Amino acid sequence: MEKKQSGKGRITKILVFGNPLVEIDSLPIKLMPDLEKAFPEIEFKEIDAADQVEDEGRDLVIIDAVFGIKRVEVITDLESIQLEKIYTMHDFDLGITLKLLKKIGKLDSALIFGVPLHYPKKRALKEVAEKIRLYM
Repeated sequence: MEKKQSGKGRITKILVFGNPLVEIDSLPIKLMPDLEKAFPEIEFKEIDAADQVEDEGRDLVIIDAVFGIKRVEVITDLESIQLEKIYTMHDFDLGITLKLLKKIGKLDSALIFGVPLHYPKKRALKEVAEKIRLYM
């Protein structure tokens, strides 16, 4: 994904997926307060349903819990999202939604900061912050 320019920087809003009631899917939400302090110029918006992304623009930046990764990863290729390895309903909804929006021409790009399930919060925060800085 090409880094996008804007008035304040390249990233101005990050959509944060997760479910605070499901431990393995809650880490992205738990990172929000610390990320908001570290990046006051970025709006962090909690999203609880994948169908809400359609109203968030054509170039999305997302933080979500991802099954099957060992450290925080940046995902830009929507085709690499494997729908058959679904762990939570967020994985199903988000992957399908992004692919459909791309196919019908309503999405130009998505940059996903994938956070491993069962990852230590402190380590996740450090790695996500490093990745965000790369795209600012």
